[in-house]
Formats: sequence, C-alpha cells, structure tokens
Amino acid sequence: MMIKKAELRKNMYFDSVTLMSLTGKIREMEGVIDAVVSMATEMNKDLLKSVGLFTEEMEGAGPSDLLLAVSSEKQEVVEEAYKMIHELLSPKKKVQGKGAEVIPESVEEAVDLIPEANVAVLSVPGAYAAREARKALENGLHVMIFSDNMSLEEERELKEMGRDKGLLVMGPDCGTSFISGTGLCFANDVRRGGIGIVGASGTGLQEVMVQIHHLGEGVSHGIGTGGRDLHEKIGGIMMLQGIEALNSDPDTKVLLLVSKPPAKSIADKIFETIKKIEKPVVVCFLDGEPVEGLPEHVHFAKGLYEGAELAVSLLQPEKEKKVLLSGFDPKPYSDLLSEKQTDLRGLYCGGTLCAEGLSILRDALGPVKSNVAKKSEEKLTDGVKTKGHVLLDLGEDEYTNGKPHPMIEPSLRNEHILREAAKEETGVILLDFELGYGSHDEAVEVTLKAIEKAKILAEKDDRHLVFVAYVLGTDLDKQDYHLQKRLLREHGILVFDSNKEAALAAAMIMKKAV
Repeated sequence: MMIKKAELRKNMYFDSVTLMSLTGKIREMEGVIDAVVSMATEMNKDLLKSVGLFTEEMEGAGPSDLLLAVSSEKQEVVEEAYKMIHELLSPKKKVQGKGAEVIPESVEEAVDLIPEANVAVLSVPGAYAAREARKALENGLHVMIFSDNMSLEEERELKEMGRDKGLLVMGPDCGTSFISGTGLCFANDVRRGGIGIVGASGTGLQEVMVQIHHLGEGVSHGIGTGGRDLHEKIGGIMMLQGIEALNSDPDTKVLLLVSKPPAKSIADKIFETIKKIEKPVVVCFLDGEPVEGLPEHVHFAKGLYEGAELAVSLLQPEKEKKVLLSGFDPKPYSDLLSEKQTDLRGLYCGGTLCAEGLSILRDALGPVKSNVAKKSEEKLTDGVKTKGHVLLDLGEDEYTNGKPHPMIEPSLRNEHILREAAKEETGVILLDFELGYGSHDEAVEVTLKAIEKAKILAEKDDRHLVFVAYVLGTDLDKQDYHLQKRLLREHGILVFDSNKEAALAAAMIMKKAV
C-alpha cells in the first residue's frame, strides 16, 4: 500500500539550489518512492499532479509558498523523510556577535547586516529575480543571478543599469563565477593567477579554469555573463563590461573569452573592443571561425582545452605542450565490441561539455545527433528512439523540469545509463562528472551503482560495454579529485584528464570497432 504525505507551507521561500539538493537527499533515502520539495510554481504543481502527490490545499498556492510531498510503502519512512526535511529547512536561530549565523530576509536586511559585502547572489523565482536584482544594484552591489525565466527586456535593463553604475550583472541563468578567489554557485577551487576569463557558459567556464589549474597556471577572475548575454537583444553588455574590467585589473595578464558563437553584430562589437586593449586575448567561440585582420595580441582557439592551453602558453611560452592521449591504444577496448555495437552514447551533465563533445565527435566519427546541436540536421528530436551516435545534455529543461540538475543529483542520469545499456547497438557510453561547489559530494559513487547494473545487463545479452569518463575538478576540490578518478578506474572505466581527451578516446574506440 502506498503511503503519501503532502503539505503546503505559506510564505516560506527557499532558493532553488537548496531545494534541489534537499529533494535529491530525500529521494536517496531507503524506502522513499518519490519526493518533491519545491516552491509552488505552476510547473512544480503540475509535477506534483503527475506523480499523484497534489492536494486541493495546493491549488491556490503561489511561487512564494513551499510544497512538501513524500511517498513510500512504509509510514515510518515517510515520517523519517519529513523529519529530515524539517531539520534541514529549519531557520537558524538569529543571534548577535562574531561568528553568528544570521539569515537575512531581504536584500536591504543583508546590506545592513554585512555592510562590507559587494556581491549579491540571487536565486529566487524568475518572476521576482529582476526586482531583487534592481534592489541589489541600487544598494551598490554587483549581482550574480542564478535564477532563470527572466525576460530579455528585463535582462537588458538590468545590465544597462549595472553598466551605468559600474557594477557587474552576471546572469540571469548564470551558474558559475569565480571572483577574487571565491567560487560562486557551481565552481571549482583553482589557484589564483594571471588569466582572467569572461564566459557565457557555466561548465565551459569551469572546464577552462580547471585545465588552466592542471597546466600549472591560475585564474585572477572568472566572470560569468549568463547564456543570453550575446543575444542581439542584449548586445553582449556583460561580455564587453567584463573585458574592460579585466583589462583594468592589474592581476590579470591574459584574457580568455569563452562562449558559443555570438550573433555577428555582437561579435563585431567584441572584436572592436579587444582590438583596443593591450593585453593578450584568447577567443574561444566553440565551433566559431577565426576572424581576419585582427592584431597580433588576439588569438583564436576552437575548443575549451585549446583555449586554456593557449592562455597558459602566453604566460609561460617555454612550457612544453602536453601530447594528448599519449600511449593510449583503443584496440583492446574496440575488440570487446560486437559487430552490432556501432553506436556511441554521450550522457552529459554539463551543457557546454556536451557541445564541445559534439564538435569533436562530428569531426572524428561523422554524423552525431544532440539536443544541444544548432544545425538542423544534427538536432535531436527523440532522445529515446534515435539511432546512431547521440549526445544528450541531461541538464536541459526537457530533463530538469521539476527536478534537480544532474550536477546536484547525479542519480537522475542513472535511468538513462540503464536505458542505453539495454540497446544492442550501444558500444561506448561517455560520461562527465563535475566536482566543486554546488555539485553532489558523491557523484561517482552514486553513478557506479548504475554502471555495474548496466554491465550486468549487457553481459546477459553477450555484450560488453565500454565506459569512458571525464572528471571535471582539481586537487583542491572538496570531493577529492584523485579519489573520484581512482574509484572509476577500479571499476574498469577509462578516465581522461579533459573533456576533449575523453571524447577523442571514445571516438578512437568506436572507429576501430566499425
């Protein structure tokens, strides 16, 4: 018998990252069938209806109200889950004095409590994000907006306001920044150094930062712009402002720009700006083409690894370049695949890593389908039924509506691993794992359970699956970078040091097999 419990808490707001993380923890509890801890947006109410946990009381709830729902076959499991929810969501006691933990309830209160603060990080329902960002700017704060669902008109207005005040407006839908050595939202712990980055993509910014770290250099600042900044209606305001800020920063010696190719009118503005600055600039527009007639201090990189490597070489020209996949022999792994195993499947948590993988694999293997593809002939229409080589960004809205992002809750990818493993044509499964702030503490451990089940599933059908992985992280990250890689290798999974190497290795195995 199914036991269900659902509650509505009026006027109790929590940010989406906290609620996504909490939902993931509750779903991991033994005996829990489903759980939803979220704000009462229309989308989340529809989610509750779809899983049979909606109540009449919730009908009139709004986005500032909190929804709680748990289902299990055992009453004691439901009660234990609710106990955990209440403990984790209980407001901390407000006390005075040094070291006290205080929970401000508005931007104004936060400013009063921490007058020396200069950055506000906002994660509120999209309908309120512009209002709160405006308050922060009026109080002289730089703003990072994790929230999405803001209109283009509101975004442009906020960025123009920030520019006029000399303040950064990072976002909306900005998942990563690294300001003066502090990572914001999803970010890795990297050493400080002379390379300043402006990035319009979250995992793209993370990837170049960790590769710079691995190559022995460091980052002065990593400024996230939000994914729509280079849209014609926004005009690249934050990208241009970030370039000017880093050019004026004495700690920044080299600039690195990371994005998917912008609209031509925006690209022209960017190139006109970087022509005038004195510092070396590396432009990494994924799949973009070099522009003729630019001065010698402007350099182009096709991919994320190349961008990081080129930026490092400008500071350390004597540094010897790493030979990618040195000594790697794909044949032993290709030989394990049958004639029917002709397809590669990439199941990504990072959207920009998926886009870079698509760029690499189309060149190496030929036609590849993906939900992040821009070309119509590559655009994926059905991630379940499509045959051939397929890359999925599981962080896209189609997979995360009403659910945590897979970087927060990696178990959401497990069902996709098992589904792809069941297909007789699947030969190689390519996975990424993101470490750092905001990401799950045990992403590898959670995923290994599904990988082992997938291997057993294939073996019963006289097939062997080859798993290829990349761990995005550094030795400074809290999840123990070297341990995560070792765990994967101990389970027979091929692990590489960059997203590029993992994609190339997967392609080499697949090419040898067909």
